[in-house]
Amino acid sequence: MKELNIPFKVVCYQEEELEPADRQLIEAARQATYHSYAPYSHFSVGAAARLANGQLVSGSNQENAAYPSGLCAERTTLFYANSQYPDVAIETLAIAARNEQGEFVSRPIAPCGACRQVMLESEARQGKPLRLLLCGTEGICEIKQASHLLPLSFDASSMKTE
Repeated sequence: MKELNIPFKVVCYQEEELEPADRQLIEAARQATYHSYAPYSHFSVGAAARLANGQLVSGSNQENAAYPSGLCAERTTLFYANSQYPDVAIETLAIAARNEQGEFVSRPIAPCGACRQVMLESEARQGKPLRLLLCGTEGICEIKQASHLLPLSFDASSMKTE
C-alpha cells in the first residue's frame, strides 16, 4: 500500500494587505458580477484576469434554462482571454460572487470542478502557474497555482500509454 499526502498552502489576506494591482483585479471581478445572467440560481459570479501584458479581462456566469448550457464566470473569462490574447499568459484570476440578496459572499468561493479542469489546461497551455484570488468580504484567499486545486488531475499525460 502507498499513501499519498497532497498538501498545498492557501494564504488568506485582508483586502488592504494586498498590492494595489490585486485590489484592482478584485474590484474588476466584483464589477463583473453585475453582468451576470443568473435568473435560476440567483448567484452572480464574476471573474477577472490580469494578463502578462497588464491587460485586464473579465467575465460572468451566464445561465440558461436548458441546463447545462450556461457557463461559469471563470471559464467565460479564461476562454475570452485565450481567444483574444492567445500568446499572452494569464497571471492571476480573481473570483467574486454575490448571493440571492445581492450581497457579496462573506467566505471566499472556490471554482467548480469543470473550471478547475480548464484552469489546469490554461496552466499547461501557457507553461506557467495561474495564480488565484478567491474573494469574500471576510478575506481574500490566494492560491499560487490553479493545479493545486486539482491534485489528482486528468491532463494530456493521462492519455499516453507507456
